[in-house]
Amino acid sequence: MALLNKALLALVGVLLAIYFYAGKEEFQPEMLKGKRVIVTGASSGIGEQMAYHLAKMGSHVVITARTEVRLKKVVEKCRKLGAASAYYIPGSMDNITFAKYVVQEAERLFGGLDMLILNHIGYTYFNFFDGDVAHIRNLLEINFLSYVAMTVEALPMLKASGGNIVVVSSLAGKVGLPLSVPYSTTKFALDGFFSSLRMEFYHQKINVSITLCVLSYIDTDTAVNTVSHVIQQPAAPKEECALEIIKGGALRQREVYYQYYATKFVMLFRDWAPEFLEHLLLKNYNVEALDKKQE
Repeated sequence: MALLNKALLALVGVLLAIYFYAGKEEFQPEMLKGKRVIVTGASSGIGEQMAYHLAKMGSHVVITARTEVRLKKVVEKCRKLGAASAYYIPGSMDNITFAKYVVQEAERLFGGLDMLILNHIGYTYFNFFDGDVAHIRNLLEINFLSYVAMTVEALPMLKASGGNIVVVSSLAGKVGLPLSVPYSTTKFALDGFFSSLRMEFYHQKINVSITLCVLSYIDTDTAVNTVSHVIQQPAAPKEECALEIIKGGALRQREVYYQYYATKFVMLFRDWAPEFLEHLLLKNYNVEALDKKQE
């Protein structure tokens, strides 16, 4: 029986490898040359690194975030790295009017759009849920509704170019994680909306791809400062993560999992052994360290 199980496991592995890799198009940086791209949340972290990768590939980029000083520095570096053009628009995504304005400005600057990368997030706490419903409502405005508003505004241009929508999400949008109830709520909402929208695009034969990016713990300054004292696993590099997101969008992949072992394998446990997964996840959290930091 043990031998049979091993043989079946090996067969499944081979079949999965054939499915995922046989005949798949390989990514080439030239795919992004001259492409018109919006990157949100691009003053630091993963968004900043995506802007640099796109600049090296010769893309036209519009970046946006709250902090103008940081945006200006990122744009200056993008131009030095070889961006076809680079612009920044400062503002907050808790204002739906601003979210739409970013897309409208990209149309004015570029005359169209090839890729919309939605990456921004609002501030939230990393702790036990405090019962603050107003906070969840505000976070949904930033982390979810602004994504929807920008997608709706950009869709005519993306239809015209046969473009891509890239949604940066998290493992917390696929699996319930402790200490992140408001954040996880918004990420689950993204999955529901964009996965459903993708199915409608298939049915309506709309040539716009939607790539949902499921990320593990990444070494952005915000994430490290917020959770490193509690989460046991090492953080993955933001530079590599940013490149994998861009690759996934350019190749029109349905979903991107990064780091693969820390996200895709977790999904398998979610479906096959949810109680065991919960046990593993809780073991990865040093809640005592959270209590000490609050003292």
